[in-house]
Amino acid sequence: MILLAVLFLCFISSYSASVKGHTTGLSLNNDRIYKLTYSTEVFLDGGKGNLQDSVGYRISSNVDVALLWRNPDGNDDQLVQITITGVSVENVNQQRGEKSIYKGKNPTKVMGKKNLEALQRPLLLHLVHGKVKDLYSYQDEPVALENLKRGLASLFQMQLSSGTANEVDVSGNCKVTYQAQQDKVVKIKALDSCKIERSGFTTPNQVLGVSSKATSVTTYKIEDSFVIAVLAEETHSFGLNFLKTITGKIVSRQKLELKATEAGPRLRPGKQVAAAIKAIDSKYTPITIVGQVFHSVCKGCLSLSEHWKSIRPHLQPDNLSKAEAAKSFLDFIQHLRTAKREDILQILKTESKEVLPQLVDAVTSAQTPDSLDAILDFLDFKSDSSVILQERFLYACGFASHPDEELLRTLVKKFKGPFGSNDIRETVMIIIGALVRKLCQSEGCKLKAVVEAKKLILGGLEKPDKKEDARMYLLALKNALLPEGIPLLLKYAEAGEGPISHIATTILQRYDAPLITDEVKKTLNRIYHQNRKVHEKTVRTTAAAVILNSNPSYMEVKNILLSIGELSKEMNKYMLAILQDILRFEMPASKMVRRVLREMATHNYDRFSKSGSSSAFTGYIERSPHSASTYSLDILYSGSGILRRSNLNIFQYIGKAGLHGSQVVIEAQGLEGLIAATPDEGEENLDSFAGMSAILFDVQLRPVTFFNGYSDLMSKILSASGDPISVVKGLILLIDHSQELQLQSGLKANMQVQGGLAIDISGSMEFSLWYRESKTRVKNRVAVVITGDITVDSSFVKAGLETRAETEASLEFISTVQFSQYPFLVCMQMDRSEAPFRQYETRYERLATGRGYVSRRRKESVVPGCELPLHQENSDMCNVVFAPQPESPSSGWF
Repeated sequence: MILLAVLFLCFISSYSASVKGHTTGLSLNNDRIYKLTYSTEVFLDGGKGNLQDSVGYRISSNVDVALLWRNPDGNDDQLVQITITGVSVENVNQQRGEKSIYKGKNPTKVMGKKNLEALQRPLLLHLVHGKVKDLYSYQDEPVALENLKRGLASLFQMQLSSGTANEVDVSGNCKVTYQAQQDKVVKIKALDSCKIERSGFTTPNQVLGVSSKATSVTTYKIEDSFVIAVLAEETHSFGLNFLKTITGKIVSRQKLELKATEAGPRLRPGKQVAAAIKAIDSKYTPITIVGQVFHSVCKGCLSLSEHWKSIRPHLQPDNLSKAEAAKSFLDFIQHLRTAKREDILQILKTESKEVLPQLVDAVTSAQTPDSLDAILDFLDFKSDSSVILQERFLYACGFASHPDEELLRTLVKKFKGPFGSNDIRETVMIIIGALVRKLCQSEGCKLKAVVEAKKLILGGLEKPDKKEDARMYLLALKNALLPEGIPLLLKYAEAGEGPISHIATTILQRYDAPLITDEVKKTLNRIYHQNRKVHEKTVRTTAAAVILNSNPSYMEVKNILLSIGELSKEMNKYMLAILQDILRFEMPASKMVRRVLREMATHNYDRFSKSGSSSAFTGYIERSPHSASTYSLDILYSGSGILRRSNLNIFQYIGKAGLHGSQVVIEAQGLEGLIAATPDEGEENLDSFAGMSAILFDVQLRPVTFFNGYSDLMSKILSASGDPISVVKGLILLIDHSQELQLQSGLKANMQVQGGLAIDISGSMEFSLWYRESKTRVKNRVAVVITGDITVDSSFVKAGLETRAETEASLEFISTVQFSQYPFLVCMQMDRSEAPFRQYETRYERLATGRGYVSRRRKESVVPGCELPLHQENSDMCNVVFAPQPESPSSGWF
């Protein structure tokens, strides 16, 4: 019997730990008024938690709570009246002193008479079993003030027993966990589970993305089934993943304390709550307890055209490598997102052609329905007179931070129509591929427009209308990276002609390693070892690179190593350099390569002493405990010593997430006739050709042809000058994160992070027959601006924290070739210039009446320039090319 009693008690205690009392929620006594004090305060800082540096405000008041009606059939069905009185608004930072924006202002002047009256009108709360069933207020009250009442009313929603439930309150429909003790209840709200309609978007790539964290804990002290004290704290923090200086934090607190109880109104009779409410005041109407959206009116703000005129000088072509250009670009995007189609179109139609490309960048990057309608009305794809503007529009679409289905649907529709330029038609399809991938990353793979676009790409590869269209669809797939496209890629890689086969293998290089299955690697091994047909060396080396980057087996690595010595001279050297780079940089395949090298057959002097000019090298640009930026440069020469392919890559990593920042591939073929040399195996019938292919921020761009054919080559050489030629100029929206938050106090908060890039890439070529030397320069000049902005708005007072980081940098790639002897002497240099790094921080508090407080800080440092190291053979070659000149003798004529 004793054992049964103990088991029974254990069962009861494990089933529910409850606060002493008979109700499931708060219960008010009849004929009493509960006199409480209430305050809600909010702090904003950069995440360091220093109160002296915070901005924010506190709203304090008295609160009277009275029970007006109780269902005679049950105590847990109650109608409660909440009345706010004695409102005051003040700083959370008491050190503000004379700088306080509230100094000398009473609540009426701070809030406005109508707002104050609305806030002090009574609110009715219908509680059933401790949960809010309905909320009743007066019609046409300001939304912001109703939200504050919702925040207070939500504090009265709770349960006196432990457990987990879904509750609807000012934050939305949220999962909450209750922990009940003797006289205390702790409510933990999972804010990431809250379902509430709020605008917002983010960049899907983790490297360019924003990490955020939110917590909410409310502690109740209970006595006689009612609260004597409530303390709620909610925090929201964010940080940019790759730049830790862009951070922000919001701390919101609510405090409710019982001071006294007095005699109150008598209960309304009846069994129906609706009748009781009508008897109290027929003007009451039901409202949702979920916080509602409101927008503050911007007083004194510039119109769209006025703002454009103020920033237009910063977006002139000559200023595109300056930070002010990127900053102006970001500012204008914010204005465009609230602008109407007609206003945007008016500016587009009246702008000059020098600044119009930058305006197209901004309008497209705004990514709103109005901006898209305006730019589509402005551009005429049937004409070839505005190819530059059409291309800028398409690339801005490709770089879009949060594209929607409508944008993809529009481009698919455009592709099916007529074009004035075939280059633009190709670019449209390539960008369609980029949009498919971004929408799939955002879980939109099943959208109707995405499904149609995927069919268009894969169908074009299966049966292209024209033979030359195959390249276009392959480049689209290179952006889309559809797993179902891999079988088609293998077909093109193994059976296609040289250039098509090469593109197909480079696409496989972009797929994640798990998708490169054993079946895929069987085909790649056949290509590398030429089991079925002879392939160009660019195709074979790319196939080997895919194998080595995709968890290669022991035999795959061994066979590649054994092939070294059986290949052409430069391909021998290139494959050896690739394997040595894997070992030196500790790439994933390095363990398997070391294991294979234990065999004498693969690791011997004959194999590792192959000579040649081809090379491969990977190094770090920057490295920190949480991130790394790497560069790699591999160069493959033909047997005659002429450049066959150079491949420069820059990657950014945050943990396991990566971003392909840029890739520049320069290819040349069929140039052996210039020096009467013999072409390599499989390349005897190649036409003279040189071109460039580029990837920028994970988006493949349309390749550019330098020359095609011998006559075209000679005309380009004879007309070349040392003056720099602009290759790329533009503005890119890299980072775009916007989040609207409904705080449980009823206040509205916003978090925004944006990153803009102003880029100017120019190239020049100097060719001297006299000195038998050519020099090629590619200069990348960029300006990057990243802004973070958090605000908390109550409609009558607003607090904010703005942070900004900016830099201006340049990276120059110089290639010097001396052809006075054979083989040619080639020296490559990568110079990173000195770069300033500036940080700004602005904190402010501002009343709707115009009075404000602003605090600004600035910090500046300089990142020193350097020459990035390449492989040792390049250093040796540069020492020969730039050998120190012997000093002239000091003697006179004789």
